[in-house]
Amino acid sequence: MIKVIRSIVANVLQALYQPFWFAVIMSILITFFYMSAEENGLKVLLSKWYKRIKSDRDFRKVLYFSFITVMILFRTLLNRNMWANPLSDVIGVWGFTNAKGEFTTEAVENFILFVPFIFGLLWTFKDKLIGKGRFIKVMYVSLKYAFMFSLSIEMLQLFLRLGTFQLSDLFFNTMGGLIGGIIYYFGSKVQNKMSKFD
Repeated sequence: MIKVIRSIVANVLQALYQPFWFAVIMSILITFFYMSAEENGLKVLLSKWYKRIKSDRDFRKVLYFSFITVMILFRTLLNRNMWANPLSDVIGVWGFTNAKGEFTTEAVENFILFVPFIFGLLWTFKDKLIGKGRFIKVMYVSLKYAFMFSLSIEMLQLFLRLGTFQLSDLFFNTMGGLIGGIIYYFGSKVQNKMSKFD
């Protein structure tokens, strides 16, 4: 009977702990939205949001970057089961098979996740992060922010026990960020040349 009670208590606490921080963040955002809707009215707020999306390119950039960031956080932290030992596979997956020899696309997923993230970061906050954006500066900023964000996720996975801390994740996320920076750099060069012809 005691084992059953312990199991029930552990499962209930685990079920509450897993969504806890996501619930905290969402409740803060919802209360911001609620305060604004209360002051301005929901119709006015939605109308303002819609007009801003239509007319303000920078606002659309922030929306895109927020969407990509939440997608990454949901994939890496918010939608994970708790692990008994988050250090069980520190080296991680470097190819298309895991330690058990099973096929996996984990390395590719980790790489691809950070390509649109760094692209969106540079696209949204270009003036603050890279200014005129020489190639070396763009690569440095891309590597720096991809590494820092990936390391933050890995450390949160370690401390919150939501996934495992893996060096391969850190490497592939950072390399994906570098490719995102390269795509941004050359994309902005093409856009600048095309705008000169307009």
